[in-house]
Amino acid sequence: MDFRTIVDIPKPTFEIAPCEPLLFVGSCFADSIGQRFKDEGFPVVVNPFGTMYNPASILHTLQRLAASSATVPAGFPAGLPSTVFLTLGTNHVYRLKETGEIVDNCQKRPAALFQEEELTIDQCADYLQQAITLLRQANPKVRIVLTVSPIRYRKYGYHGSQLSKATLLLAIDKLAASSATVPAGFPAGSLSYFPAYEIVNDELRDYRFYAADMLHPSEQTVDYIWERLVDTYFSPEAKAFLEEWRPLKQALAHKPFNPDAPEYRAFMDKTLLKVEEIRKKYTTFAV
Repeated sequence: MDFRTIVDIPKPTFEIAPCEPLLFVGSCFADSIGQRFKDEGFPVVVNPFGTMYNPASILHTLQRLAASSATVPAGFPAGLPSTVFLTLGTNHVYRLKETGEIVDNCQKRPAALFQEEELTIDQCADYLQQAITLLRQANPKVRIVLTVSPIRYRKYGYHGSQLSKATLLLAIDKLAASSATVPAGFPAGSLSYFPAYEIVNDELRDYRFYAADMLHPSEQTVDYIWERLVDTYFSPEAKAFLEEWRPLKQALAHKPFNPDAPEYRAFMDKTLLKVEEIRKKYTTFAV
């Protein structure tokens, strides 16, 4: 007997290489997954202008990033990474009444200065299409992974939260349909959808997979989503790298009872030598 449903994830046409540079823009779920890549030694940029929750703000981040390379960290390659993750959280936006512009952060200014709106499916799809076009102009070979954050928004009411997520999902579906005909010069299959929202809500589907607030995924859930992501997108070489790096990462994180003991010092010397070997083998290794 099978007591749970497994979300089927179609295999994309591209794979992530060992220590490949990556860009993450979007909700706090992008922060969580981006940090996981960083922990594994991948050179990543995560929300360089702060966490962005809606498609308009994600577009704003990419526009600012395209205009300035000042936020690119040392060791990160010049230009756009070959793989970009865009994580959508909500279709709600806040518009400054004085100018009519959608703001990315209210900066603790009085709520009376802003008007809350809900983007339509077409508006979400249009902002995402602009973001994708901008990415492709910067790098014609860029691979883009879209995902919807599984984090629910209590302030909208749970029905309102579901409607918000449904709007984002329908916008992505519309975008995927329109991308069936890829513009000349762009690789086919360069747009992919990773079902993080469906994994949490349809596969795990239990409050034990949530944090104490019953809204955010637990650490165990993020670990499981990471495993599904690795299985879906990582090349065999990238998976082999993770296996090579895992014992060294655990050794570096170990807290010894006596850090001055000769045995521990010898153990760490040996570990650091192996880390240096990894750095030579994978020149973009970022630990």
